[in-house]
Amino acid sequence: MRILLFTGKGGVGKTTVAAATALRCADAGRRTLVLSTDPAHSLADALDVPLGSEPSTVTERLSGQQLDAQERMQESWSEIQAYLTEVLDWAGVAGIEAEELAVLPGLDEIFALADIKAFAASGDWDTIVVDCAPTAETIRLLSLPEILAWYMDRVFPASRRLNRVLSPVLSRVTNLPVAGDEVFGAAHRFYDRLDGVRDLLTDPHVTSARLVVNPERMVIAEARRTHTYLSLFGYRVDAVVANRVLPAGIDDPWFARWQALHTEHLATIEEGFAPLPVLRAHLAPDELVGLDALAAFAQEVYGDLEPDALLHEGNPLRIDRDEDGEGWRLTLELPFAERGDVDVARRGDELIITAGPYRRALILPDSLRRHTVTGASLREGTLEVTFAGDQTATKAQQEVRGT
Repeated sequence: MRILLFTGKGGVGKTTVAAATALRCADAGRRTLVLSTDPAHSLADALDVPLGSEPSTVTERLSGQQLDAQERMQESWSEIQAYLTEVLDWAGVAGIEAEELAVLPGLDEIFALADIKAFAASGDWDTIVVDCAPTAETIRLLSLPEILAWYMDRVFPASRRLNRVLSPVLSRVTNLPVAGDEVFGAAHRFYDRLDGVRDLLTDPHVTSARLVVNPERMVIAEARRTHTYLSLFGYRVDAVVANRVLPAGIDDPWFARWQALHTEHLATIEEGFAPLPVLRAHLAPDELVGLDALAAFAQEVYGDLEPDALLHEGNPLRIDRDEDGEGWRLTLELPFAERGDVDVARRGDELIITAGPYRRALILPDSLRRHTVTGASLREGTLEVTFAGDQTATKAQQEVRGT
């Protein structure tokens, strides 16, 4: 089973690429589901068929889905929705406005993760193609499993205990609705549905992310940052799709400058993202809507390639012995990252790695927890953190104990 995630800056054509990829997988005989995690859905428009919040048949082997967060909220999180609606009513917001506001930002991503995990576990699909929201929302989606795990392990139990203690006191001094334990229970039950989704999405044999770009400076810059942040959270990018490239043979002088720019930016994409394969699609003469147009587009993008094959093998995170065989070395690929953007700190059994605005609390494996960090360096997009060897670690522990 394969999961393909398509993301890119808004307006680059990622929905078209995702829909065309799914259609080609289905035409090749795979049982394929394409779903959108973008709150501003356009997947149905690309396929030119109506889609709902459950898989709808598009062709014999292709189904599609557009998530409805409000509907999922009512199905899966009614206790929490009732509590939030009660709080909003207390604040003077009632009726339909309260129901709309009860769908908190980020819930679409959480429900989408639960759906992806459920579909992957169902055994009903050979290939799942995900049309992700623009890059910022995609990074939030893919960082959620790790952030939620940290919150549920470290903060949630204490918050639940504190709520049990303070709720009786608060109810005497204010009429603000206080969350009951059933609200915390509902949150925990829903979180259990996400258990294992990170392992699923970071398994290189199952999941690949693909970046869709246009040959434009700002789009390429955002794709470079996206590649960095996806690697930070352990997701593998296996290809870049350069979309809407001006075709050769246009002799109108008005396009001459655009063709020169596309040639320059394509060279930047090929060089900057190497060794990733760069798939190309030309600017279409018409709107790419409907199955026939998408099938022709997929043929241009993939040619003889299997669309759900692993197009590039990479491993963002590795742990190896160092050259002298005594210490350890943790290597994390952070393509395009610069020294001023990256920070590394040790906190207990966690390694806190910051890249730009994003931070990952990496739980160290047992083999590294007792070892002291001896250095960190960033060279050519690769972060290397070194740890002391066994003898050095033992000596440091003895010194701490005063022996």
